[in-house]
Amino acid sequence: MPFKITKFISFIFISTLLLSIQAQAPTKFTATQLETAARIRDAALEQNKGYAIVESLTTEVGPRMAGAEGDALGVKWAIAKFNELGFDKVWTEPVTFPTWTRGVEEASITSPFKQKLFITALGNSIGTSDQGMVGEIIQFDTLDDLKAAEAGQVEGKIVFISKKMERFKDGHGYGQTVGARSSGSVVAAEKGAKAIVIRSVGTDSDRMPHTGNMRYKEGVRKIPAAAMSNPDADLVMNMLKRGKPVTLQMTITSESGEDYTSHNVIGEITGSTYPDEVVALGAHLDSWDLGTGAIDDGAGVGIVMAAADLIQEKAERPKRTIRVILFANEEQGLWGGKAYAEAHKNEFKQHIVAAESDFGAGKIYKFSTKFKPEALAVADQIHSVLEPLGIERGTNKAGPGPDFIHSAKYGMAVVALSQDGTDYFDYHHTPNDTLDKINPESLTQNVATYSAFAYLMANLEGDVGFFPAQ
Repeated sequence: MPFKITKFISFIFISTLLLSIQAQAPTKFTATQLETAARIRDAALEQNKGYAIVESLTTEVGPRMAGAEGDALGVKWAIAKFNELGFDKVWTEPVTFPTWTRGVEEASITSPFKQKLFITALGNSIGTSDQGMVGEIIQFDTLDDLKAAEAGQVEGKIVFISKKMERFKDGHGYGQTVGARSSGSVVAAEKGAKAIVIRSVGTDSDRMPHTGNMRYKEGVRKIPAAAMSNPDADLVMNMLKRGKPVTLQMTITSESGEDYTSHNVIGEITGSTYPDEVVALGAHLDSWDLGTGAIDDGAGVGIVMAAADLIQEKAERPKRTIRVILFANEEQGLWGGKAYAEAHKNEFKQHIVAAESDFGAGKIYKFSTKFKPEALAVADQIHSVLEPLGIERGTNKAGPGPDFIHSAKYGMAVVALSQDGTDYFDYHHTPNDTLDKINPESLTQNVATYSAFAYLMANLEGDVGFFPAQ
């Protein structure tokens, strides 16, 4: 091949390669965009809009258990609130799931020392008979200890798992403990137990038990499952130390019901230049029935709604659409998240990034990403705007929030804005999950973080990566 032709082909190849590299790398934010994000951030710190939204939800609706009256009221409230805030588009998408009701919850030790206990049924549990059940307690420190036990030890008894959750800023003690709640009943039933009662998955010392979902396994006998408060778990442990059999009487009348259709509620601020490209902010609208759903997840609802509203109030219309998704029935199986992923599975290349608020109202202390390497420079720019809020730079190994787990499998980039959850599990899934547990200043810092982040991502030229499931 003549030298000139070879040189020309090489030139074309190198030029194409350079153009490809440029196309992969997003354009950095301009100084004006960074200044605007900082201005939105500072404006958020001067308002209490997020707190006002949570106050409205917890006061006007209260608990929003999936399939109950509060669920339907919550959907109506969310539609009205999006419209009140002036979102461009507001709509709902159906989410169908089985229902469950709690019923009566009573327990007491009948021997060797008569004492009343405070318990709560775990979500999805069957009930006892109306007359209740009585059985000797067999105690295990952990779920693994139960798994290792001989069936003969457990047959006909009420299993009690006593492991206490440890307190951590990032809440990872939850993952170390929650298995007893979610799958302990299956293990206990396989070994012949008549019921299971666990120490509440929580870090408090209040006499308020923590509920939460559990699941059965097809082909394994279903047994009643409940949680007792931490002080009551301590009381039972003290009785067991005396070396005498401890007998528990328990009545719970929880039961499953018919399927119910609720809705994901979605509000959008439509992008001016790329309206089909989406920056997705999420929280879940449902809650458990014991409290008023303030920290779980009314706080998240207030944070993401207020953040998007601040952008439309304090800046020019963003180039991309900002979509706020309030998911249905997260608590009993991520039903809203699954429905959203299925409904939008062909659109996730247009979901530029997603972030979810579902860990209460503690201050955000870390910003982590899952971006392609070429986009880490813009991640650093975003962090420069968040750093004055006391937020450190995390890793590039962020995972999605619970409601975005199924959507993220289709490949969209995600951001994790880690909150201080030191006291979150004091109140999680208890009657104590009420508005007074929210610190307005901390909630405002969350709104400032989400609004600055979402504004910048909605104005980014280029993308931060797409990660289809392997």
